[in-house]
Amino acid sequence: MAAVSQSHVKTGLQCLLDTPPSWIRGRRLGLLCNQASILFDGLKFLHSATLLKQAFSDNLRCLFTPQHGLFAEKQDNMVESADGVWNGLPVFSLYSEHRRPTARQLEHIDMLVVDMQDVGTRVYTFIWTLFLAMEACERHGKTMVVLDRPNPIGGDAVEGNALQWEFRSFVGMDNIPMRHGMTIAELARLFQSRHFPNLELFIVPMQGWKREMTFEDTGLAWVMPSPNMPSLETAFVYPGQVLLEGTNISEGRGTTRPFEIFGAPYLNCAGLLKQVNTWGLPGFCLREQHFEPTFHKWAGQPCHGFQIHVTDRRSFTPYLTSLSMVSLIIQLHKTDFQWKSPPYEYEFQKLPADLILGNQTVRLALEAGAGPAELKTLWQNEEDCFKEARMPFLLY
Repeated sequence: MAAVSQSHVKTGLQCLLDTPPSWIRGRRLGLLCNQASILFDGLKFLHSATLLKQAFSDNLRCLFTPQHGLFAEKQDNMVESADGVWNGLPVFSLYSEHRRPTARQLEHIDMLVVDMQDVGTRVYTFIWTLFLAMEACERHGKTMVVLDRPNPIGGDAVEGNALQWEFRSFVGMDNIPMRHGMTIAELARLFQSRHFPNLELFIVPMQGWKREMTFEDTGLAWVMPSPNMPSLETAFVYPGQVLLEGTNISEGRGTTRPFEIFGAPYLNCAGLLKQVNTWGLPGFCLREQHFEPTFHKWAGQPCHGFQIHVTDRRSFTPYLTSLSMVSLIIQLHKTDFQWKSPPYEYEFQKLPADLILGNQTVRLALEAGAGPAELKTLWQNEEDCFKEARMPFLLY
């Protein structure tokens, strides 16, 4: 019997369980998932692995997990997960020595089912785990199924420059902008068209989802997909604040509000706030916040900074806002500010900031003191081109 969701949006998982398609019957299944791969029936959370095992008997043979592990237990970047066993099923980590399924692992299955909650930002590694899994399935003749879930920050807004090929890494493998406005299944369709034309790909769309929806509009229950993505508020600032991972500014890891809180021991709060208030950028305000991270950058040291409060999600431009603030911080603190050195997400040569930004041009503009108006011109054409390029792959 299929689980019943109480929301008014049905995820791809729910739709698959409601009406199992003929092409899945009798196939040996693997499932790429983590703790956010759930349905909530109003009383309890039901994991997709449990539900697929119930629906398709013993055909679910193994699980694959993205960065941070099956239960998002690995706190930081570059902390690998080991293979294991869960409820009798082998669990293969795709954030370890292997970041794509191996031929031996794929021998267990005919079809890889993907049920992961993305957050709508290019550098979030789940979509690149999907990308590498698509590559492996095509190479080894396996079928892939993507069960769609909402883009939590909406499907209409697009923001930022596209990735340049020379900066491909595990935080970017295709030339999409930082905020892409696509669901994970839509991205799978785009990746297939561009890179994996011989992959047999099935998509199970959502029902009831509209592009203008944010996650709270769906009625679905938020389960943090990674340790430092605890809330929808985090997801909205992440497309900009993630750049701080490439700097010596704390992005709030080691606090209760990662990415919303940021700062450093050297930060001049008054000087920063005075300039930010002249920009007129919409949809947010800064509240002065002093904090001591319990781990990661500046652990145990007093940091001066702010919490970003998003006041209007539709007008807020997270990429432009955060990059403008980093540009200003560089000018205010030329001797204290530093770009983080490699390694970063399995890249040992290029600057982490360049990998996150997807090119060197934007970083150089930040170093030169570019303000919001100048920064926006760097990617406006690329935004427009991507909006047109993504159209054939949109499902909603």
